[in-house]
Formats: sequence, structure tokens, C-alpha cells
Amino acid sequence: MTDARLPFGLDDRVAIVTGAGRGIGREIARVFARAGAHVVVATRTAGPGEETVQLIEAEGGSARLMIVDLGQRADAVSLIEETARQFGRIDIVVHNAGVFPFVTVDDISDEDLENTLNVNLKAAFWLTKAAAPILRASPSPRLLFTSSLSGPRFSAATMVHYGASKAGLNGFIKGAAIEYGPDRITVNGVEPGAILTDATRAMGGPERQAAVAAAIPARRLGEPEDIAYAMLFLASDQASYITGQTIVVDGGISIRVPV
Repeated sequence: MTDARLPFGLDDRVAIVTGAGRGIGREIARVFARAGAHVVVATRTAGPGEETVQLIEAEGGSARLMIVDLGQRADAVSLIEETARQFGRIDIVVHNAGVFPFVTVDDISDEDLENTLNVNLKAAFWLTKAAAPILRASPSPRLLFTSSLSGPRFSAATMVHYGASKAGLNGFIKGAAIEYGPDRITVNGVEPGAILTDATRAMGGPERQAAVAAAIPARRLGEPEDIAYAMLFLASDQASYITGQTIVVDGGISIRVPV
């Protein structure tokens, strides 16, 4: 059932959301379902994915779980093919899944580097290539990606590999928008700032969170729904003339002059 409070409807559209078992991905899936979409909850771990599906169904939404490892090309392609087989269409693909092991360039293993690049960047190619023939048949085809401030805007020690993958993802968004523009497929992304998720909670307790919030002009950490609503807008008909862009959702931290 569509939530009447939402200004941007996705009635009966089929949306895939990767990394939807928790955090930002879970909230994107929930908001899209409230907007009327049939959501494929794509996640590597069954338990959290099932929780997301249950939350959506408890709110009257439509969701289906698919277990997938986006570090593997075959899994990415299978996700697209199975969604098309079950629903007969795909309208929106949101690649939100990401990995970010904290490790320096000196210490990163080939396995960690390969997995980071596979999940964060290569999967964008795999999902897009598989989905494009199906998206071309949609009246409102959308490719959406969760990027990051890290890489495109700034960098940090122990996050060089992650930042490089996200900077590459922004390059993908711009280039793919040009290639798929004639097909009416828009390609956009969101760059989250400091968002309060299980992952960020694990990086520090309330004191650490308060210190981070104090450096943000909005004076708070973001919530996963802050990203989800930006994604909802980009998925909507109202955003049909926006492509090759990323929306920064960070409470203003990226525009603050360091002091």
C-alpha cells in the first residue's frame, strides 16, 4: 500500500536493492516499498534479509528475499535474471552493497583489495550490463548507486581502497549516464556523509558520535532514511531529467572549512 505521505510514488514498479539486510539498504528497501514498489531484498546473509522482508510486509509492503554475493559476477547476473523471471520486469536497480575493511595500503591483502573492488565497483558493471536489456522495456528505468564522500570528496588512512572504489563508482555513474541516456535509463547516485548505522556505531560509542556530530553543520549524524528519501526522489518520475549526478547527503560536512 502506497504511503500517502510520500510525494514520489513508485506504484507497482519492481526495484532491486542490494545490501538491503541492514542499515542504509534496509531503509531504502522500506521506503521504496512504502512508495508502492515491489522490492527485491538482495543480501549476502539470510537472517538480516529476512528481517527486512518482515518489516516491509508488516507495513503492508511487498518484498522478496534473494541471497547474493555481489563479490561474484555470476551472483550479480543471477540476481537480475531471477528477478526478471519472477516478476517479468525490472524498473529500478539500486546497488547499495559495499565493503570497507579498515587496512592500510601496506597491509591490504590481494583478497581484500579484490573483494572491495568487486563489490563496490565491478558489481556496478555486472548489474548494469545484465539489467540494461530489461530496463529498456520499463517506462521509468533507473540505475542508482550508493557512493560515498570518501574518495570523491576526501580520503582517509586505512580507507584508500574504499575511496578509490567509490571515486571509480562516481566515474561509472557519469559515463554510464551518457551511454544509456538514449535508452531513457537514468543513472545517478547518493554520497552519504556520517550515517548512524550498525557499522558506524561499532566505530565508537555515544561520546565519539557526539564529537562527530559537533563537527557537522547540521549538528547531528544522518539517519539511514535521509539517504533513502534521496534515493526515492531519484527513482521517481519527477527525477526523469536528472542523470549522471550524485546528491551529497551529509548535513553539510563536506562544505565546512577545516579549522
